[in-house]
Amino acid sequence: MGMSDPAPRPMTVDEFLVWNDGTDTRYELDGGQPVAMAPPSDAHALLAANIVVEFGKRLHPPCRARVEAGIRLPDRDDAWFQADVAIGCGPTSNKPGTVDPTIIVEILSPSTAQFDRGRKLAIYREIPSVQEILLLDSTKRCAELWHREDERSWVVRDVIGGGTLRFPSVGIEIPMAALYEGVLYEGVL
Repeated sequence: MGMSDPAPRPMTVDEFLVWNDGTDTRYELDGGQPVAMAPPSDAHALLAANIVVEFGKRLHPPCRARVEAGIRLPDRDDAWFQADVAIGCGPTSNKPGTVDPTIIVEILSPSTAQFDRGRKLAIYREIPSVQEILLLDSTKRCAELWHREDERSWVVRDVIGGGTLRFPSVGIEIPMAALYEGVLYEGVL
């Protein structure tokens, strides 16, 4: 872009959802600008599948796990994030995006960890319906489980290796071993 070229106008979420760059690249919208997403690693894909299966076995209607869930942010028209998994307990819709997720799960990779732990986490914590946020490392058995205490307070629990993840908002527990089953990292299962 030359010095005289104007900066691209920020997109709204509605514009973003119909926008097509002509490639198979997946994007998120941040600050009105499309941001390309790296393709997932094999470990990332296996973790995502395990998450959906393990939540699915334990959840009761109306709560459902949604993979690659578009997250629509309340009161913002310049951001659309694609969570690896979101648990929603409200009615389903034909419209794109989960407006009121109860739990958001992000799988951290070396290329996304800083953004996911920083800006994305801060924005997810602003969504009133979100009660837990799970960040799972794709390179080792390590999780950060954020719990909302009240409107402004969150508590994080680090779980390294084994242990059980508790999700009081939906009344379930999931062993770390179940989420990481079959996931190979650093030459170790």
